[in-house]
Amino acid sequence: MDFVSAENFIINKQSLGIMPGLSRIEKLLCKMGNPQENLKIIHVAGTNGKGSVASMIASALQKAGFKTGLFTSPWVIEYREQIKINGKMISKIDFAKYVSQYKDSDATEFELLTGIMYKYFADEAVDYAVVECGMGGLEDSTNAFSHPEIAVITSVAMDHMNFLGTTLNEIASQKAGIIKKNSICVLYHNSGCESVFEKRCRETGSKLVKISDYGDFRLNNLKTAEAVLNCLNVTATVDFPQLPARTEKVSSDVMIDGAHNENGAFALEKALPQGEITAVMGMMADKDFDAYLKIIAPHCKKIITTTPSNPRALSADELAKAAKKYCNDVTAVSNPQKALLLARQNCKFLLVCGSFYLARDISCLLYTSPSPRDR
Repeated sequence: MDFVSAENFIINKQSLGIMPGLSRIEKLLCKMGNPQENLKIIHVAGTNGKGSVASMIASALQKAGFKTGLFTSPWVIEYREQIKINGKMISKIDFAKYVSQYKDSDATEFELLTGIMYKYFADEAVDYAVVECGMGGLEDSTNAFSHPEIAVITSVAMDHMNFLGTTLNEIASQKAGIIKKNSICVLYHNSGCESVFEKRCRETGSKLVKISDYGDFRLNNLKTAEAVLNCLNVTATVDFPQLPARTEKVSSDVMIDGAHNENGAFALEKALPQGEITAVMGMMADKDFDAYLKIIAPHCKKIITTTPSNPRALSADELAKAAKKYCNDVTAVSNPQKALLLARQNCKFLLVCGSFYLARDISCLLYTSPSPRDR
């Protein structure tokens, strides 16, 4: 199996959907020889900021001289970007090898990816594996190991309610599932649900390190990462990362952001420029899109709604109907590429937002095309 075949195979497994639970991943990891048990895992869960915090930790550990694996999701530009060692993606040859070897396993796309990540990191003998949860924590496939070096909880908010619960405490309880017996938990400031993590730490006999609120989500993320390094007795400078589709300035007048909930919208709002903004926006139907629109849409002079390539996507027409409550100029264009081309006409600042799937759909155009002002 070559890389293209392997990539197509694993992506096509997305048709199985999201299937919480550890039984399938545990069987797969057992088949692999339980590589996860040979790793020092820094496990990161949360609703917002977990990708940034995980990247900060991994980068600092690498600077300190440690061979560091990093697992993040979702991907935006290239599928392999989810699995890295010291900032370098898993090779196409290695990726194809692992997919070919374990393709017949009973596993979802994310479960197979998780298994490959643990096997690859163990085979490469990383000093630390910084692992971002996919969704939740307790039943997330990344949680199929016995003991973390540190469990990290970032900002917790309402998201994935159809899987994780309908209240903040219920969602927090799922995230708290990564805190295991006699471990250490570093907790981002979460005033609405900290009692859930305090209780979990008492039940498991784990040490809780709470981060104060510094009044800014980026600084809170930074302090969370610094606390993790302090717990590891590692001295290294922590820097803010620039990750794909996280308030990313592709050029001086193009920004792309994949945040899709209320907290993510507040973070994006702080990064928006003054002046006329044209937005290409796509969202998933299972998100609280109205709460997102209420924050972002009033900043936009014009919005082109579109339909990301995902079965859970909200249609462009439905999103347009919701967006018209907050913006006077809204047009629905179902095809993401066509929506982008329309948005570029007479555009002073282009914002692509609402979904990582949308970012992925048009990344080939966003990262190669000239900015609106340069055309």
